[in-house]
Amino acid sequence: MAVITISRQMGTGAYQIALEVARKMKYKLVDGACIAECAPKYGLSPGMLMTVDEKPPSYITTEDRLRAAALNTIELILLDFAKRGNVILYGRGGQDLLKNCRNILRLRFIADFEERVERFAEREWIDPHLAATMIRRSDLQRGGFIHFYFDRNWDDPINYDMVFNTLHLSQSVIVDSVIAAAKAPAIREAEKDAVLLIDNTILEKKIETALLNCSELDYRPFSIIADNGKVSVSGYLVSEEEKKLALGIVESISGVNSVTADIQVVNYKAYKDKS
Repeated sequence: MAVITISRQMGTGAYQIALEVARKMKYKLVDGACIAECAPKYGLSPGMLMTVDEKPPSYITTEDRLRAAALNTIELILLDFAKRGNVILYGRGGQDLLKNCRNILRLRFIADFEERVERFAEREWIDPHLAATMIRRSDLQRGGFIHFYFDRNWDDPINYDMVFNTLHLSQSVIVDSVIAAAKAPAIREAEKDAVLLIDNTILEKKIETALLNCSELDYRPFSIIADNGKVSVSGYLVSEEEKKLALGIVESISGVNSVTADIQVVNYKAYKDKS
């Protein structure tokens, strides 16, 4: 049940490479179209999907929290596919979402900016100046998403197993290299431990999503740790009533067997008003 994740700069040709790897390995490619197809089953509308996909979240207003919950829902789609294995997760922070799993092959695709502009303009039949603007915006948006959501530098090569400069390597060479790496014994040997890790992550995301979707909570992100049904949560809320409500939500999630809570009641709104 090996999993390949792909992080890419716009205009690198990564998508065609992903398609070819998926075809040759008979892997499922989980891209934007696949997520859009699955989204209604997870209660995610097309409009909300377009609003939040690969964009940095916020947690300030109720609407912000709903968008953060929608991002979590996208991650749940990715995690469900990852659990099945033999899958390619295209973008959306897959390498960070599964950072503790050792059966993951994390790929990064880069190329010179001007080369990416030329390729993209030619492929889409658009003006090069427009292509340059779109690529700059895409780089900032995707980099901001990874920085905000996973607290790391999108371009840092230490977070990837293989980094390909598509300006210097042909598609066939890259595809063959990826397939060889995906079949490495170390990745195969790590598969048996991955299911529990992914299950734990899924449960954590389900809990956080339920908390974010509750309009009666002035929720800020908790620390949530799941271990085979045993869940610990810690964080801050503004009242005992919200604390009781939050614990009830956590305990109601399917798969939660026990809950250890360290939720502090702090009326930070009062402090804000006095500042």
